[in-house]
Amino acid sequence: MATARSFTVLPGFGLSLGYTLVYLSVIVLIPISAVFIYTAQLSFSEFWSVVTAPRVMASYKLSFGASLIAAAINAVFGLLLAWALVRYSFTGKKIVDALIDLPFALPTAVAGIALTALYAPNGWLGQYIEGVLGIKVAFAPLGVLVALVFIGLPFVVRTVQPILEDMESEFEEAAASLGASRWQTFRFVVLPILLPALLTGFALAFARAVGEYGSVIFIAGNIPMVSEITPLMIITKLEQYDYTGATAIAVVMLLVSFVLLLVINGLQAWTAKRTGRDR
Repeated sequence: MATARSFTVLPGFGLSLGYTLVYLSVIVLIPISAVFIYTAQLSFSEFWSVVTAPRVMASYKLSFGASLIAAAINAVFGLLLAWALVRYSFTGKKIVDALIDLPFALPTAVAGIALTALYAPNGWLGQYIEGVLGIKVAFAPLGVLVALVFIGLPFVVRTVQPILEDMESEFEEAAASLGASRWQTFRFVVLPILLPALLTGFALAFARAVGEYGSVIFIAGNIPMVSEITPLMIITKLEQYDYTGATAIAVVMLLVSFVLLLVINGLQAWTAKRTGRDR
């Protein structure tokens, strides 16, 4: 007796897999391969000279350092914001929920101009922050951090929010009835459930921040050795028609980002396995 075949709306496995591989190759693999192929025109000594130049090294430190700090800040405050939106009702909640997606819809250049106007020495906030507190935000590394926090926050909130919505409050009530404090409830009940999603949001925010250009270029000031980001160094090389130098720096960014994301995904898988959420 013939076994009944299950009906599926989408095409069969062979056609779906073939389409997927072709699509990924055209959109992802071929462009990335082109970067490595173009860089291969340099000898190792030339490659090393380009990617370890003092100005380029300073841009690595700023780009990756600010991206990690911004992603960590967004992980903390994104969790708090998602918690408030899911667990509490307040006036203007829908407006706040909609504003979270503003960095997604807002052109990055517009965000950069707005942040620069806000935090410049004569801006609405900058005149008080720099004039009273003596803290320089715009045209300094701190301005880069502010821009990266701005564009990365939605990734954490939108990743954690669905998990919070699916999580039953009975777990917290049971912990409280057994005598657990609020911190113990959060540490041993809530955080293990949220940690895989939180790490995912962190990774997404970091990946977006590393490659961000439009919102950073205005507020950074682009001072050599101080507030130049690595994407700007790539643009500078391209403007000088140094395509191999630009691709060499891009390869370093690609490799470092891949390693960091691989580590974060490994931590996420390890956390999911420990909490039994990988089944």
